[in-house]
Amino acid sequence: MMQLDLQPKDEKLYLPDPVRIVEIKDFTDKERFFKLEILSGKSLGHQPGQFVQVSVLGIGEAPISISSPPTKDHFFDLCVRAVGNVTNKLHTLKVGDIFHIRGPFGHGFDADIQQRMQGKHLLFIAGGIGYVPLRSLINNVLPEHHRYKKISILYGCRTPKDRMYQDELAEITKMGGNVELFETVDRTDETWKGNVGVITTLVPKVELDPVNTITAICGPPIMYKFVLISLMERNIPKDNIYMSLERRMKCGVGKCGHCQMGGVYVCQSGPVFKYADVEHNEEVF
Repeated sequence: MMQLDLQPKDEKLYLPDPVRIVEIKDFTDKERFFKLEILSGKSLGHQPGQFVQVSVLGIGEAPISISSPPTKDHFFDLCVRAVGNVTNKLHTLKVGDIFHIRGPFGHGFDADIQQRMQGKHLLFIAGGIGYVPLRSLINNVLPEHHRYKKISILYGCRTPKDRMYQDELAEITKMGGNVELFETVDRTDETWKGNVGVITTLVPKVELDPVNTITAICGPPIMYKFVLISLMERNIPKDNIYMSLERRMKCGVGKCGHCQMGGVYVCQSGPVFKYADVEHNEEVF
């Protein structure tokens, strides 16, 4: 049999790694948490904000954000919303089942961005499932919160039942000190005692020094426009605003062009972008 001369970069690009499901949690009717073990024993080696290509044999492949922080072990987390053939199939799998991944791919919150964050006020703004990609960075900085001036997390959902990682949110609320969490829902129910309204209603609640505040945003497309207006009103510099723009990705490696926005490939140059670099790209918003 002919041996292929594959370089390490080719292995990440073309050769799927088998992963085993070790834990499953249902967050909502559509979102499900998976803790996964890489069977080769290697660590994923990702940056916060990156994604993997998930493949189910006979069904297809889909890009999914990594929701856990970087570690040196061979476990990582995904949160999967059932919206297509691959993700619906994933929701039928059980603990012990195996599927495959490739990656990690994309430009996340790399070492340079994380270095910029040191000593600054970090403001996270997440809408709905947008909390998932930001969780990788949030859970990376929370254990060392003393390295930052303050950490503020704003999280908005449609209803209280749509909130994910509720146990973790409760723990964040208890941290106190320089860590604060504000939540809101669009539509309330009898269980909800918190804020009601769109996520921009939370921005004025945060005390901040604009020049020393770095913001990370992820959520549905309609959210970005109004959040950015709110941040501009608070005089946060455009160079201090990072956005995760994950929509429309497909192949994940810049081959299909499906994610192209004004000549920019989201899966290659992103999904994490600095607002100052894309503010004039008409296809972003």
